Amino acid sequence: MQSLLVVSRVQIRKLLSAVFWLGALSFVASPQGTAARPVQPNELGGLWISETVIAPLVSGTLTIDARGPDWTANIQGRVARVRHERDSVIVILPGGAGECRGRWDRSGAQPLIRGHWIQPGALAPYEPRYATPVVLTSDVANVWRGVVRPLQPKVTFYLSIQPAANGRVEAFLRNPEANYFADRRYVVQVKGDSVTLQHASVPEPGTYDGARDQLLIPLLYGYPPLIFSRGGGSATAGFFARDSGNMRYAYQPPIAEVDGWRVGSLADAGMDAATITHFIERILTSTPSPEDPLNIHSLLIARHGRLVLEEYFHGFDKDRLHDMRSASKSITSVLIGIAGDRGARIGADTPAASLLQMGTIDPRKNRITIGDFLHMTSGLDIDDANPSSRGEEGRMWRQKEQPDFCRYAFELPMVRDPGSNRPIYGSASTNLAGCALRAASGRWLPELFDEYFARPLEISHYAMNLMPNGEAYAGGGLYMRPRDQLKLGQLFLARGRWNKKRVVSEDWVRRSTVRRGDMTPRIDIDVAHGYGYAWHFRETSALGRTISYYWAGGNGGQFIIVVPALDIVVGFTGGDYAQVRKYLRWAIEDMPRYIFPAVIK
Repeated sequence: MQSLLVVSRVQIRKLLSAVFWLGALSFVASPQGTAARPVQPNELGGLWISETVIAPLVSGTLTIDARGPDWTANIQGRVARVRHERDSVIVILPGGAGECRGRWDRSGAQPLIRGHWIQPGALAPYEPRYATPVVLTSDVANVWRGVVRPLQPKVTFYLSIQPAANGRVEAFLRNPEANYFADRRYVVQVKGDSVTLQHASVPEPGTYDGARDQLLIPLLYGYPPLIFSRGGGSATAGFFARDSGNMRYAYQPPIAEVDGWRVGSLADAGMDAATITHFIERILTSTPSPEDPLNIHSLLIARHGRLVLEEYFHGFDKDRLHDMRSASKSITSVLIGIAGDRGARIGADTPAASLLQMGTIDPRKNRITIGDFLHMTSGLDIDDANPSSRGEEGRMWRQKEQPDFCRYAFELPMVRDPGSNRPIYGSASTNLAGCALRAASGRWLPELFDEYFARPLEISHYAMNLMPNGEAYAGGGLYMRPRDQLKLGQLFLARGRWNKKRVVSEDWVRRSTVRRGDMTPRIDIDVAHGYGYAWHFRETSALGRTISYYWAGGNGGQFIIVVPALDIVVGFTGGDYAQVRKYLRWAIEDMPRYIFPAVIK
């Protein structure tokens, strides 16, 4: 369960490549020769912050001008020719600065262009590209305009330096976006203007710039130092759950938006506000430290079809897209169900080889079905918990020889027969299901997702990551707002309907949520929980009742939990990447301790 259990080493390397590269610019740009002064370790006490917003190359209003014989596109002063064939419209900016892939939509009174903006990777050479939706409308004859809103990565490092009980000065690092350096403590040693963070007897020397009151810390050998400034005021928002001076919680119902959610109060939903308040205050009062068990970014609850709780922490808010990690595997499964409902020749029992159309030597590959990919029982050498597996997700992303991950994965050797009740977790399996969907539908997956999932569920903003060959990666990593993520759970709780409108068949919902086998637990607090078509299953006890629930889950604490017996959906986003014992407790311990009793009472 690599995508659930450990943070992707590839994503970490991409993240650090971009951040340290920007750090190098800042470091080089700093005036040289600043006079150093000796500093004492206790003078460095407090919170230090290094924040980088990796701004996309291009954003803002995209204009397509078709008033002349040659159509042109303009965005931020960049001009490109427009290719338009039949119903497609394609714009490719010079220098790889971005591109737009769109199609005409003539279903309304005025034709418009629906498409996706594809942004380049953020500085690092192998950073995934992302596709975000854009709609261009016309208010001037033969001119269409739309706003491009690319994913804007933000990378923050908090360095907390505090006196320790043993008389030493210690520090630890927190990175909300990827949890890099998780649980790493340092002993701070100072000599003159040299500041050393020691960990496991390996010194990492940095510099204190007294003139600017800044720390320049090289966190990894071979990279330029990051520049840390003292934190204060709103700059600490991502370190503490909220304003560190106010730990009391006063419940307020969610605010209605134009996104399809009906809202209500906990009382309206028959839920005990005191129990929920206790949980929220536990989150607010959790101590920022490597041992902090509640690094929760958002908590949302819907009951009886209404959103009744919406809370954000650690600098996140309702408009910030959050990485779903492997929780978006469940959306791949839903898209297959929708495509089958609409006549595409794909379903759980469809042989995969007939769709992927790749040569195969091992005859067992001809027996692999789409359901085997979704249930992770294909028999291919795909195991995210085994670094030696050629199909391990990080290994697949690191290799550069095959940009088509579909071909890379399906050409892996078979290590067991397909089909069993013992799934082995591997992101490449779900991605292969997405590859088969691309072949069966004949549609680029971002277009399929937008037309048949996002728009019916009134989702207007998201970012879908792409493989190196430009096709969507269906193994995880979709970014959406937490409010929109929760809609997936509500869709299944309502047996395939969103606000009474059919999105996916009830039959696919039922088939997807059948417990088809158990995954072997890999940590001590887990049990052999069930797995279906990209959904997990577990039972728990609360106030003397046994409660069954299923969920979409992703690394770091991304949960969309459906509890049919209580008519409730719970959504978490979190930042405990690579620390499964911490974030799994939210579903195993905190749900039955705080949320289920609030309903049962």
